[in-house]
Amino acid sequence: MAKAQGRLVVAAVSRAAEAQGAAPGQTLADARALLPALAVADHDAAADRRLLAQIAAWCARYSPLVAVDGDGLFLDIAGVPHLFGGEAAMLADLCRRLRALGFSLRAGLADTPGAAWASARFGKQDGEIVPPGGARAALACLPVAALRLDPATAAGLARLGLARVGDLYGVPRAPLAARFGGEVWRRLDAALGHTQEPISPRRPVAAHRAHVSFAEPIVAAEDIARAIRRLLHELCERLQREQRGARRLELALFRVDGTSVRTGVGTARPLRDPERLAPLFLHHLERLDPGFGIEAMALSLPLVEPCAPDQIAWPEARDGRKPRAGGERGEDEARAALIERLGNRFGADRTLHLAARESHVPERAQRWVRALDEAAEGFAAALPRPPRLFTPPHPIEAVAPVPDDPPLLFRWRRIVHRVRRAEGPERIAGEWWRAATPLRDYYRVEDTEGRRFWLYREGPYGAHAGVRWFLHGLFP
Repeated sequence: MAKAQGRLVVAAVSRAAEAQGAAPGQTLADARALLPALAVADHDAAADRRLLAQIAAWCARYSPLVAVDGDGLFLDIAGVPHLFGGEAAMLADLCRRLRALGFSLRAGLADTPGAAWASARFGKQDGEIVPPGGARAALACLPVAALRLDPATAAGLARLGLARVGDLYGVPRAPLAARFGGEVWRRLDAALGHTQEPISPRRPVAAHRAHVSFAEPIVAAEDIARAIRRLLHELCERLQREQRGARRLELALFRVDGTSVRTGVGTARPLRDPERLAPLFLHHLERLDPGFGIEAMALSLPLVEPCAPDQIAWPEARDGRKPRAGGERGEDEARAALIERLGNRFGADRTLHLAARESHVPERAQRWVRALDEAAEGFAAALPRPPRLFTPPHPIEAVAPVPDDPPLLFRWRRIVHRVRRAEGPERIAGEWWRAATPLRDYYRVEDTEGRRFWLYREGPYGAHAGVRWFLHGLFP
């Protein structure tokens, strides 16, 4: 039961109660008048939504495009039924499995969401399949409530003698639109396929997806790994034709108890080699619980990127000399493989690397990003930067002529360094949108011992009390 307008009303009934006259929407007093021994419980709407979301996740074994609509689900199965033996076989399999899990349901199949909704809830028989282009005939004998109209609009149409959807076909639109608004005609046109009605899936739909069902549930890690390789080969063949590579892969395992398990891996560069991709899932298989068995698997690629063919080796020279080994390419592959292993084992959020950021201020010119993500491109500084920076910069004492000469000597950590060579200045100012930052004049200097430093003077000359010197980095 649930509260509605200050009254207790029936939200749902069992089959036994329905057979004796109880129905959703009745007040609790009317229901008890019919069935004095009626057992009631509070309606938990949040639990219903969670359960429906679980069912929607389970239905992803049939189609990646699943949307929740009130107390029902929409599945867009375009291009999918042939994998299950056709539309009728697929619909029958879905209904049979859900009923075996203990659910009561009605299903319908049509070429528009509106017609499928009407067929499922108001059709003459459960599991009705409306043939392509047959929505007009199938809807004609159904009540106008099958157009998903609000109860007040449906009751108003019935009072005018327009109780069936077919009664609307020959009626002038303007008078009804003036009285009931345009919703009646929008719903009718969508159900008949005159206008498009997109559905909003629970999860983004990947452009590349492969699916496999098993005659008998599998539980062994070796069988799961074998199925993953099979799906990878299927997807990589498509990627090869499209000259693309996978950057993100998601695996869904559908268990016989109606639950599903999902896991994902990422790559440091676009890949389409099954032998490189398969090992990324191996350590995940140790943590996956197959339950009482896995009856279906789906592998999708939410993120793919262009992947041009690689030049493996140069042909042998005419003079018989062997080509020089492509060490750079081998180093890149080894680095990418290391990032993939670390990122997928310890978590993408824990495997980081430095990426350039568009800022001239040295301490803000780089940022930490996930190693499996593509680094954002920055810009290279015009002059060399030391590989080691101090954060914060170390204050020093320096002796320098004015106004723009480099220091003659400076004291750092109680040691005096006499400058032998110097380059600069390089003036760097802070970003205008941040808090005011004093101007900096940077110098690359070398002392008499051959050690190289990166110094800067903060503040313009003219106000001598405000000028300070800092050591910001060391050159090798």
